[in-house]
Amino acid sequence: MTEPDSTFDSTADLLGRITAQLGVQLSQMRPTGRPGRRTDAAHEYSDETRGLMSGTAPTLIAVGHGSRDPRARATLALLLDRVRELRPGLDVRLAHVELNAPLLTDTLAALTEEGGRDAVLVPLLFGRGYHVKHDLPAAAATAPAVRTRIAAPLGPHPLLVEALADRLAEAGWTPRDSASRSAAVVLAAAGSRDPESLADIRRTAALLGERLGDVPVVPAYASAATPTVPDALRLLAARGRHRIAVASCFTAPGLFATRTAAHAPWIAAAPLGAHPALARLILHRYDRSLAMPASASPRELASA
Repeated sequence: MTEPDSTFDSTADLLGRITAQLGVQLSQMRPTGRPGRRTDAAHEYSDETRGLMSGTAPTLIAVGHGSRDPRARATLALLLDRVRELRPGLDVRLAHVELNAPLLTDTLAALTEEGGRDAVLVPLLFGRGYHVKHDLPAAAATAPAVRTRIAAPLGPHPLLVEALADRLAEAGWTPRDSASRSAAVVLAAAGSRDPESLADIRRTAALLGERLGDVPVVPAYASAATPTVPDALRLLAARGRHRIAVASCFTAPGLFATRTAAHAPWIAAAPLGAHPALARLILHRYDRSLAMPASASPRELASA
């Protein structure tokens, strides 16, 4: 028995979505009031519609660090499923800097074999550290046939803060804690020797504190930088803050997320995982990258 032709089904679905979007766009066109003049509606189409029509929307490659924890890859796969749900038809792929397959270089090699499509690398990282500034450009250089843009990392951004606050609430943080003079938060992150990366984490901590109602939020690191989580806990305790939560600035479970959560004297939030705000943030970084000049650096993209 012959299996159904899934290519036909997917093509029909694509054409249906293009037709629906064209109908919306055409219904919004304004008449010119000049008889006999043909209206060119090309500029009325959304970017997504143009991408679907031409088939040239760049591939979104979400680049995670990689982890030996088997839960990490599965978690990122769920996150990218959310991204695909938000942007049907967009080619979304997962890659890693190290430790997990597929590695970024392998993903770019596959795109080269497919004819050298354009791609946007969206780092699933939270600051402008070594991986964003060096590892991603080095990987892109191995695939010159793929025109590659590197988007800004996920932090700092209000959507990231939304996800962090939600995970804290799920762990047990309440509005009453926000009003308490004894409550505080440690924002646990991986750490970096790059000053700009540390500045990004500090900014994220400040935004999270504002969102929680001007609660003290101290950034702390699992490696490469200070203070460590135990240091941050002692600092807050010295200020009279003894009801301290640990927020997890990690995309997925792994060694650093587990190690930092173990220090929590009260509650520890789960990693961000497939939070809806994180999926929206990935697409925001992708879209902002495409809106900027091709030569724009991650630093410029982050400030845009």
